[in-house]
Amino acid sequence: MSGLLDGIPDAVALRCLAHVPLHHHPNLELVSRSWRAAIRSHELFKVRKEVQSLEHLLCVCAFDPENIWQVYSPYSDRWLTLPLLPSRIRHLAHFGAVTTAGLLFVLGGGSDAVDPLTGDHDGTFATDEVWSYDFIQRRWTPRASMLVPRAMFACCVLDGKIVVAGGFTTCRKSISGVEMYDPDIDVWTSIPDLHRTHNSACSGLVLDGKVHVLHKGLSTVQVLESVKLGWDVKDFGWPQGPMAVVEDVLYVMSQGLVFKQEGETWKMIASASEFKRRIGMALTSLSEEVLIVGGVIGPDRLNWDIKPLSDVDVLNVGSDRPAWRKVAPMTRCRGTILGCTQLTI
Repeated sequence: MSGLLDGIPDAVALRCLAHVPLHHHPNLELVSRSWRAAIRSHELFKVRKEVQSLEHLLCVCAFDPENIWQVYSPYSDRWLTLPLLPSRIRHLAHFGAVTTAGLLFVLGGGSDAVDPLTGDHDGTFATDEVWSYDFIQRRWTPRASMLVPRAMFACCVLDGKIVVAGGFTTCRKSISGVEMYDPDIDVWTSIPDLHRTHNSACSGLVLDGKVHVLHKGLSTVQVLESVKLGWDVKDFGWPQGPMAVVEDVLYVMSQGLVFKQEGETWKMIASASEFKRRIGMALTSLSEEVLIVGGVIGPDRLNWDIKPLSDVDVLNVGSDRPAWRKVAPMTRCRGTILGCTQLTI
């Protein structure tokens, strides 16, 4: 990584390169071997953090095409496609997806290639496999397997570590077990089980520095008070619907409206009636915005066709009068969203 720019010290040249958006990096690599080494170096990404040129990206995987992830940059309003996830499982679904330590993690899940006659999930209903994608080296790497195979489980990041909880294991058996993963040492450890287990899919979010696990159709929420104290069961009376957390504030889309949590009350901030026909979409966050990604329309009483969508609609919840706007649609992914998480790098 020497001689990046004639007459300029490499340390200064790196600070110049650090300001170049990620979507230009493949072109920069074509300049020379030294530029390629610089672009794929961890040192460059340390400098990006120093000069505050980090980007907030959205990582998305949809039903179509199989095992493909795309990444959206709001800075350039463009989508990039990652290399194919090298899992042996066809149409991997019902997995956990989070980002930490500058990496995208895909955990567990099973095949969505279901035999309509037998209901068999291509031989795999739940797996323990874990993959990470390195945006610097641009490759997928297998990581230490989870202690228990699981699908349809809660998955989130707490203090840089990944927490997985509940869900279903092989033979479609619901489980209450919880594990924590340290990406620095590539090790999984068991932590206290959920207080209750339910025969339903669950999801997780971090709010006020605590993991919250929600089961579909239930009003109760299980909260991880601490690894030592374990879980507590609470009934917050939250509205039912997709949720997203923006700067530690919870937003819920319910009954065609978007609500914002304010203490123990909920404030309606925007209408979402135009999305009521959309199913299988993801509600997520990026910077100070709430996003609705993908999904399908139909079928209904008048039309039995199913239309997969690649649309992305954004609500700026940081403004006084939040309004929806469209951004660049996904270029390859479309339909039901299987995984969706944000990354800062």
